[in-house]
Amino acid sequence: MAPYSLLVTRLQKALGVRQYHVASVLCQRAKVAMSHFEPNEYIHYDLLEKNINIVRKRLNRPLTLSEKIVYGHLDDPASQEIERGKSYLRLRPDRVAMQDATAQMAMLQFISSGLSKVAVPSTIHCDHLIEAQVGGEKDLRRAKDINQEVYNFLATAGAKYGVGFWKPGSGIIHQIILENYAYPGVLLIGTDSHTPNGGGLGGICIGVGGADAVDVMAGIPWELKCPKVIGVKLTGSLSGWSSPKDVILKVAGILTVKGGTGAIVEYHGPGVDSISCTGMATICNMGAEIGATTSVFPYNHRMKKYLSKTGREDIANLADEFKDHLVPDPGCHYDQLIEINLSELKPHINGPFTPDLAHPVAEVGKVAEKEGWPLDIRVGLIGSCTNSSYEDMGRSAAVAKQALAHGLKCKSQFTITPGSEQIRATIERDGYAQILRDLGGIVLANACGPCIGQWDRKDIKKGEKNTIVTSYNRNFTGRNDANPETHAFVTSPEIVTALAIAGTLKFNPETDYLTGTDGKKFRLEAPDADELPKGEFDPGQDTYQHPPKDSSGQHVDVSPTSQRLQLLEPFDKWDGKDLEDLQILIKVKGKCTTDHISAAGPWLKFRGHLDNISNNLLIGAINIENGKANSVRNAVTQEFGPVPDTARYYKKHGIRWVVIGDENYGEGSSREHAALEPRHLGGRAIITKSFARIHETNLKKQGLLPLTFADPADYNKIHPVDKLTIQGLKDFTPGKCIIKHPNGTQETILLNHTFNETQIEWFRAGSALNRMKELQQ
Repeated sequence: MAPYSLLVTRLQKALGVRQYHVASVLCQRAKVAMSHFEPNEYIHYDLLEKNINIVRKRLNRPLTLSEKIVYGHLDDPASQEIERGKSYLRLRPDRVAMQDATAQMAMLQFISSGLSKVAVPSTIHCDHLIEAQVGGEKDLRRAKDINQEVYNFLATAGAKYGVGFWKPGSGIIHQIILENYAYPGVLLIGTDSHTPNGGGLGGICIGVGGADAVDVMAGIPWELKCPKVIGVKLTGSLSGWSSPKDVILKVAGILTVKGGTGAIVEYHGPGVDSISCTGMATICNMGAEIGATTSVFPYNHRMKKYLSKTGREDIANLADEFKDHLVPDPGCHYDQLIEINLSELKPHINGPFTPDLAHPVAEVGKVAEKEGWPLDIRVGLIGSCTNSSYEDMGRSAAVAKQALAHGLKCKSQFTITPGSEQIRATIERDGYAQILRDLGGIVLANACGPCIGQWDRKDIKKGEKNTIVTSYNRNFTGRNDANPETHAFVTSPEIVTALAIAGTLKFNPETDYLTGTDGKKFRLEAPDADELPKGEFDPGQDTYQHPPKDSSGQHVDVSPTSQRLQLLEPFDKWDGKDLEDLQILIKVKGKCTTDHISAAGPWLKFRGHLDNISNNLLIGAINIENGKANSVRNAVTQEFGPVPDTARYYKKHGIRWVVIGDENYGEGSSREHAALEPRHLGGRAIITKSFARIHETNLKKQGLLPLTFADPADYNKIHPVDKLTIQGLKDFTPGKCIIKHPNGTQETILLNHTFNETQIEWFRAGSALNRMKELQQ
């Protein structure tokens, strides 16, 4: 039989019709699988095309790429209300991905649902529980031993319910998705905030909480507020020391950590073609740091090349036939437009303490001197889900080779995190790993490691002021090493490597000189490296476990005495009354990320045990009353104590409580533990100036009330010693809040909410999971 692409060409000539019409005819015959691991699950571009055409006719205007993919997955495209930033869409995602720290709670919730199998292709990826200590192999062995109970739970739960299982050591979830599961036009949800990484392959890949994943795995349409679309037009081309990372570092500086909230960032323009597929993934990955729903690039030849190199040429050929639906329409409208000339873009470095504090590398040294930031770099760290591609490792190795040729090694400590087993094996084969070791680097396990706080750091003491530079995506206070005095900066892997060689933030590789062991000065040349290996990728060890066809005899055990895992009890239903005399647990001052609400690092081991992990509730948040973390006043005893202890006291004594927050409350990770913990310990509402998207949804899913001040200045009217009454819940118009001051006076402020009808039912039932069970009955 003739190849599929040749068959298409012949039919085009014979029928004289447009490409995508022919492709639609052949789609069912071609039956191209979503991945090698699921040969009977197919890509449905024909359905995507059908839905797009229905919506296009209704809206009667050109569509952005984001709209094509999102609206192409509508449950009911003919009647769904569609208004950017307003309506809630009911969508049918193609697949689900979960990392091991969030998969525990997601699978526990799925078990509670009573369903027997997942309704869509789903995978679990073991990447978060491996602590970096001495090096890849030893750290991996230690992690397997320490986390055996959790890994066994995830493996058996995956086998029982039809979920693919990627074993520890396989790599970081987002790199595995890019290598195996992402494809142009896919709608994928993942229980990690950096799921948008898949946008580098032209998919809409969105980070969510575990309860959202459970909905999709249960076959329930998934709800998403219709996103706005921010266009980023790229012109020119990258060259020299400038890299894809600099694009998103620049965008973060423009939009800030909340500028992308409620929007998809869509890159387009002639400059796109100068960026590799994995470079596009880097840009999309770090879009999470601007609060974006996700980010996406249009399908092009760089994606086709990557698909072919990763063994998916059949998907690339099919995407070619449907390319009209995988790029934006000419003349489409963006809610905001940013233009960046890549030819003028300079290398950037962002930080410390926030990923949107952008500096050109040439200027950061002077800024650091002015601000009193430590100039000496203690550790340089490359890799992570953001920058661990073959190209990234190659560019870093190109810098390292130059230093080695002049007898130099890193002045700073230096670590390398491969993104996947395939990347690790390939850079070992091609010599990159050894070059980086020769420079003084330590190759860590194929896992998240220091990027998420899984770092047993020994070179400093807690409280010691120091600087690190990383190629990671996030640099919140204490995130990498639990030290609030670590000044973390994020930049490209090649800039990290150059700075680690020089050992100081004052070094600019574009202009400054190093001195070799022979006493001669030299300047590093801009690195150049292949975006993909010349030969095939080396897959390395086989680390995937297929779910069995027959899982009837599979058991999933959770010991009642386990300190790592705990079966879930349903949350209490709403009693039908207004929330009266709520005690304020804490009024948070300033930035409050999910790291502040539910810390990672050593707490990751309790992600499957709700009661144990609740002992970290809000321990990183700053109390406005005393300026301290994890120190709040108990309204009954008047003593100051840890936040979790105070919450447990209130719960024990039947005192319902509320949290008052600042701007962009809950930014950062997708971890739903930041919503589960306050619900478990008796919280009823969170009132803030504004919320990050994922966290607001997670709170709703667990039966909490996320509310915002109608006037943000009203934040200043509430004091930690006040009590609050939220009125209007019977008809769900919670717009009035009465503040009761200790002196007996009262004042009223107005609150806003974003609940739709479905979400109101979650609140009334006590949680989204409770509501699912009600519907099953």
